[in-house]
This record gives sequence, structure tokens and C-alpha cells, in this order.
Amino acid sequence: MTEGQLLDRVRRRLAADTAEPTPQSVAAALRAEQRLTDSATVLTLVDALRRETLGVGPLEPLLALDGVTDVLVNGPDAVYLDRGSGLELTEVRFADDEAVRRLAQRLAAQAGRRLDDASPWVDARMRDGTRLHAVLAPLARPGTLISLRVPARRTFTLEQLVAAGTLTVGAERWLQRLVDARASFVVSGGTGSGKTTLLAALLSRCDAGERMVIVEDATELRPEHPHAVALEARPANVEGAGLVTLRDLVRQALRMRPDRVVVGEVRGGEVVDLLAALNTGHEGGCGTVHANSADDVPARFEALGVAAGLPRAAVHSQLAAGLDVVVHLHRDRSGVRRLQQIGILRLGSDGLVRNVAALTFSAEGNDHGPGHDRLAALLDEGG
Repeated sequence: MTEGQLLDRVRRRLAADTAEPTPQSVAAALRAEQRLTDSATVLTLVDALRRETLGVGPLEPLLALDGVTDVLVNGPDAVYLDRGSGLELTEVRFADDEAVRRLAQRLAAQAGRRLDDASPWVDARMRDGTRLHAVLAPLARPGTLISLRVPARRTFTLEQLVAAGTLTVGAERWLQRLVDARASFVVSGGTGSGKTTLLAALLSRCDAGERMVIVEDATELRPEHPHAVALEARPANVEGAGLVTLRDLVRQALRMRPDRVVVGEVRGGEVVDLLAALNTGHEGGCGTVHANSADDVPARFEALGVAAGLPRAAVHSQLAAGLDVVVHLHRDRSGVRRLQQIGILRLGSDGLVRNVAALTFSAEGNDHGPGHDRLAALLDEGG
């Protein structure tokens, strides 16, 4: 009998015991299986079982690596990680898809969520802030899929982002002026482009006398600021009760005397309340939004606003009055994240808001766009 088969038999013997596996309980299970083994084998089985019942099991060493942002499990035979330079195949393997399924269900249960054949996917936050998404086979191929997004272990400064190549020295100066002027802005970009990292760095540069209220679906923004408070959304429990949405929290944030309202990621009905807040005297509001380019940001807001019940014209008029600047990040195929453009939003004669490029950044330097003078004037007025 192989070690994997022996482990499976012991696991089934201990399935009804909710306590942590011990050498004594494992030895008793082996005796029940009429297997005589030495103490080294017992301890090996105890370690294997504890890895299954504690933390994230065999994924624990990957999450502990410096710079890891994502760990992705594609069935039992393919586990990848991302350290900022693209996906890397690791040597971690699972015995079979049932082992992946057990891990996914245990992580979901730790987050207070249900994951089974009746509810075959889950999106939740672990206690340490790690974001969990899982889909069970056979809906998922080549097996059960687990995606773990690791929260930032530290907040980067603008100087560090310059050193990393995300920003140029000139871009840093413009972004500092943007913060000082208390202009309303969004950081846009694709998944993994560094939106949250840049936004946290900018919030850390805000005046220490300002009170910022941060609203997030899952806590990721941790700016180095003496007066930053945060509200976090909550999914419904297994009975379907207790749901707290971002939209609920944006409304609460407005009652907390904020100098800045920050929405970690604008992706749903909360866009209505955010736009209302930006148009009622809450200057300096900001957040992130998924978009392929700075030019796509108005369309993204339009789609979210219309889906939430706002007429198209109302979305554009509130967007024009409440939001000033778009800061767009791009992640290239090699995984390098860079600031690509700073644009300014302008309302056209047709009643639609469009992004007008003010500054475009590249390895060669920065180019002035048609919105440059308007951006400079806006930041001068605010400063």
C-alpha cells in the first residue's frame, strides 16, 4: 500500500473527529486498519493531515514567498503563482481532485461560506485578508479551481514605485500635485495592473489633517496615514442573512464626516452613491475602476450607472461635475506595471463625457496631450 493510499484510509477513519490530528489518534486509526508502522511513519501522516486541516495546506509555502500576489490552482496537477512578472508553474501537486476539493471547501467554511454541489462556487475573504475564489469540478476543468489573491504586506511609497519603474520622476511630481489639489480621480487599469498599490501610495501622501473613509469589498488599501478609517462589505452567511453591500457602506461613509471618500473598487451600484457624494461637496474622492484604457473609463461608469438605475444622461452629467482626472496603469506582457496616462474628463456638446489625454508616459519620457493645459490649470487652482 502506498503512502497516499494509507493517508486516505487514515483520513476516512478520522473524518468524524473534529479535533486536530495527533500521533495518538493517527496510531489508533492505523491499528484499526490493522497496519503496524513505525513512529516516523505516524509522524509523517500527522504532518500531512495537519497541513490539510490548518492554514491553506500545501499552498502555505507559496503564500509566504516574498512578492507573491496570486496563487492559482488549476486542478490537482497545475499550481501557479504570480510574483509580478507573470505566472510561474510551481512544483506543488495534489494527490487528486478530491484533495483540491477538500481544501476549497475547508477554506470556504473558514470564511463562513458554503461550497458544495448545490452551491459550486464561492467568492470570499479569509481572516488574513486573502481573497478566495473557487469553483468545483465538474463545472470547472481540468478540475476544481482555486484562486487566492494575497493582500499587500506593505504599502509602497511613490519613491519606491519610481525605483520599481512604475512611475517616472516627472509622473511622481504630477501625482503629488493631484493629491495636494484635492482633485477627484480614479485609478484605472486591468486586473493586476497595480491600481490598489498606486492608490494606497497616493493616499499616504494626503495631508495628515484630512479624514479619509475607505470603503472596500475586501480590505486591500492600507495607506500610511494617521486618520484613515475603513469599512468592509460582508457577504450573506449560509442562511442568506447578514449581507452588507458596498452601496450600504458608501452611504454610511458620508455620515462619518469624511474629507475624502475612497471606494477601493467601483464595480456595482455603489457608483450611484459615489457620484452623488462627489457632487455634494466631498472633494478629493477617489477609487479604482477596471478599464482597458483611460478612454474607456466614461463608458465603464456609464455601464455601471445605467445598470444601477441612473439614466445615461444623468450618469454623464454627474460624472462631468464630480470626477476630474483619470490615472491609467498598464501591465505589459512581461508583467511590468507602468503608469501609462493621466487624462482629464470633459463634457462634450453631445452631453457625453470623454477622456482627454493630458500626459502620456513611456520609457522615453512623457508627452503632453490636448488636455495638458486644462490639467495644469485644475491642479494650480486646487493647490
